[in-house]
Amino acid sequence: MGANYKYATVLEAIKQLRDAGFMVDFNIAGNALTVHDAAYECDDFEITEIYRYEGDSNPDEESTVYGIESKDGVKGILVTSYGMYIEEASEDLLKKLSLK
Repeated sequence: MGANYKYATVLEAIKQLRDAGFMVDFNIAGNALTVHDAAYECDDFEITEIYRYEGDSNPDEESTVYGIESKDGVKGILVTSYGMYIEEASEDLLKKLSLK
């Protein structure tokens, strides 16, 4: 896992990742992360950066920003919120993202 820096906000973390070349936005679909017409299953990518944020007054406002690199060289960002994607993601993907 790469360096874990602290940023004041989710938007600041995203900006820093963009500056570091993480240019695409990943989405969760079952057992894969998708971008455009490509799908990356758990073995096809690595999480290289993680930034977690908790809401000041409500733990339900927790968000996580991931810097992800696929084995074929795609670098992108996945942003999750507390409880988000649980129904859409497979158990294997939730484990890799540590959302369970």
